[in-house]
Amino acid sequence: MTAPRAYFLTTARLGFGRWEAGDLPLALALWGDPGVTRLIGGPLSADAVDARLGSEIASMRAYGVQYWPIFLLAGGEHAGCAGLRPYRPEGRIYELGFHLRTGYSGQGLATEAARAVVTFAFETVGAGALFAGHHPENAPSRRVLEKLGFRLTHEEFYAPTGLQHPSYLLTPAGAAAPRE
Repeated sequence: MTAPRAYFLTTARLGFGRWEAGDLPLALALWGDPGVTRLIGGPLSADAVDARLGSEIASMRAYGVQYWPIFLLAGGEHAGCAGLRPYRPEGRIYELGFHLRTGYSGQGLATEAARAVVTFAFETVGAGALFAGHHPENAPSRRVLEKLGFRLTHEEFYAPTGLQHPSYLLTPAGAAAPRE
């Protein structure tokens, strides 16, 4: 259980916070876990996790978005992160991403978190479109993106894995009728 924090966004089961300098233990539990980072270029060293935390905090200052830490409303446990980062700022296109800690997958939390981020992106941030990609072996992420209405558009090289990743786009019109 983690200390209570203020949430700027909530869903039925999740609260979204903002990464802070003192969150290194949470960041290490997430991005320092080889099970979490296996398909995104991990495992990450403690120094790499610290740098990742710093880049999330810097993104919030510079762009008003980050891959926000998410917590279970019942109990306050840190479940992972979900959020946005600039992808093509000139076109107001943001990248959607979500990472769940080991033990929190298979409960619908990724879909719930990502759906909230999509709504926030279009209604609050003013995104023109959302981009997302996933490791070719990550079928659960593919299913989440398809449920949310993302459409496969191309494959894109992702340097941390050295692979071409299936890549998707979602426009505000496509977000209006997500599939279950």
